[in-house]
Amino acid sequence: MKQTCLYEKHVALGALMQPFGGFDMPIQYTSIIDEHNAVRTACGVFDVSHMGEVLVSGNDAEDFVNYIFTNDVSGMAVGKILYGMMCYDDGGVVDDLLVYKKADDRFLLVINAANIDKDIQWIEKLAQGYEVTIADQCDYYGELAVQGPEAERVMEEVLELPCSELSFYTFKEIANYNGTSETIIVSRTGYTGEDGFEIYGMHAFIREMWDKLIASGRCKPCGLGCRDTLRFEVGLPLYGDELSDDITPMMAGLGMFVKLDKEDFLGKEALLKQKTDGVARKIVGIELRDKAIPRHGYTVLCDGKAVGEVTTGYNSISTGKSVCMALVDTEHAKLGTEVEVQIRKKTFPGVVVKKRFYEKHYKKN
Repeated sequence: MKQTCLYEKHVALGALMQPFGGFDMPIQYTSIIDEHNAVRTACGVFDVSHMGEVLVSGNDAEDFVNYIFTNDVSGMAVGKILYGMMCYDDGGVVDDLLVYKKADDRFLLVINAANIDKDIQWIEKLAQGYEVTIADQCDYYGELAVQGPEAERVMEEVLELPCSELSFYTFKEIANYNGTSETIIVSRTGYTGEDGFEIYGMHAFIREMWDKLIASGRCKPCGLGCRDTLRFEVGLPLYGDELSDDITPMMAGLGMFVKLDKEDFLGKEALLKQKTDGVARKIVGIELRDKAIPRHGYTVLCDGKAVGEVTTGYNSISTGKSVCMALVDTEHAKLGTEVEVQIRKKTFPGVVVKKRFYEKHYKKN
């Protein structure tokens, strides 16, 4: 089991630790509800140092990233970030990721912890024939996510990191931070539906930033438990639940991040066919009329017939409603469709709704 650079900090705070993506990670400190509400109303900090970072550099960096990535990095400005996926030829998803453009010939790929080994092998295999260098930087970077409506103030007043000029999905590099030779990255990104930032730096720097945030009392330590409830409420996918080698971007409703007008990229032919012909199954939202909680893998029924399964489900902390995302047959995916979810030996009535259960509050400008 791997440990992040903040492992001892979590243990000292009495965090509940559990395996996630090959790492021993904090699930909660006080309670998932307290931490969830802190991010929705004030500010919380997450250790996300388990995420993977891969630097692609060289003369063919842009062409190569464009080939393995569903979104379009051509003409992308330095300091911009794009979300998208790496896909197999059949349109199944290798991983979803963020691409940071550091320079015309340098792109930083931020990948999911559970997929690090698979992703790097995939990228290195595809890089053959391109004039690029693939650098695994997972052990170099630690990463913090500072999230919530007070995040900007906390970043500037507690950490003294100027960031108000950053718009959503942009970043900047700060060289010689605090008189050291270190270059850090600050991005206005997040996985919570709230305004927020992610900070990348060497391990000692990340530990220092964590200590400042906790000591300030203005930023609550948050575990992966509420990270999941927060992202779920705003309809953000989790690889392995709403995306997988069997669940394509088109099935997940993420076609906006697939640029089919690009000249070529892995999976283009299959995804174009899915856009043209439609898909057999789709990810939808379901709201139950009762307070029963739908969990991953529970069966979705229509007129007593199994038509899908739950991918993620909770009693939404922000709305108080029992809701879930589910992969269902397309004929039953229309908004307003009456369905049932089987929870243990009982079935509970529900209706198909938009999978964004709570409105996002990102800084747009």
